[in-house]
Amino acid sequence: MCKKAILVVSFGTSHNETRKKTIEQIEKDIGETYPEFKIYRAFTSNMIINILKRRDGMIVNTVTEAMEQMYMDGIDEVIVQPTHIINGIENDNMIVAIQNWRSRFRSVKIGTPLLTSMQDYYEVITGLVSELPVIQKDEAVVYMGHGTTHYSNTSYAALEYMFRDYGHEDIYVATVEAYPALENVIKQLKKKNYKKVILIPFMIVSGDHAQNDMAGSEESSWKTRLESQGYEVRCSLKGLGEYKSIRNIFTGHVAKAN
Repeated sequence: MCKKAILVVSFGTSHNETRKKTIEQIEKDIGETYPEFKIYRAFTSNMIINILKRRDGMIVNTVTEAMEQMYMDGIDEVIVQPTHIINGIENDNMIVAIQNWRSRFRSVKIGTPLLTSMQDYYEVITGLVSELPVIQKDEAVVYMGHGTTHYSNTSYAALEYMFRDYGHEDIYVATVEAYPALENVIKQLKKKNYKKVILIPFMIVSGDHAQNDMAGSEESSWKTRLESQGYEVRCSLKGLGEYKSIRNIFTGHVAKAN
């Protein structure tokens, strides 16, 4: 019987197709890299868990439920690997939930989110740049991050700073719910006299934020707002979980869990 398990913790998504391309692919890669471990799943969004249960009859555990399930299954060595991008609220809450179960297992280790070490930032930038479409003259790239009131929101500004440091002057990072917001980036776009913009989600899954808040046809969408400012806009709907390079970072974090 397998006594070792990896619990892959994600915020979750109610979009089935993008889940298959992102969260499930991350889980698959981790399972293939560490075949001696049984793979478990948990979502941190109760709203998404409830939608999937009500709409699809799909049961996804919370972190607490997953820890209990592993305990009941006789697992004694656990590695928890989040697919979170930053060390924010969701990650903090995940750690608290895990701490309550530490004494039940012989070993519990926790991996880190995508953007934790400076090496992580470098690998993320390298991976993203390698996947970019051909950037045209007078065109900027704007990544859409989620944003948070948590102090780890500074990760987004640090990421853009590092893009600059590595010579990528045409790449910007904005967030839906915090700073820098789209209007802050538009100020920079105007200073550089860009005429075109590529919008790309900086989120694990290409869900509601990417499909509606970023690329939607509503007046409030980033695409519409930029077009109203005179920019020619094209959108990518590829979530970070679809990038092999990004999945490799998470897989590497499993080995470094402590």
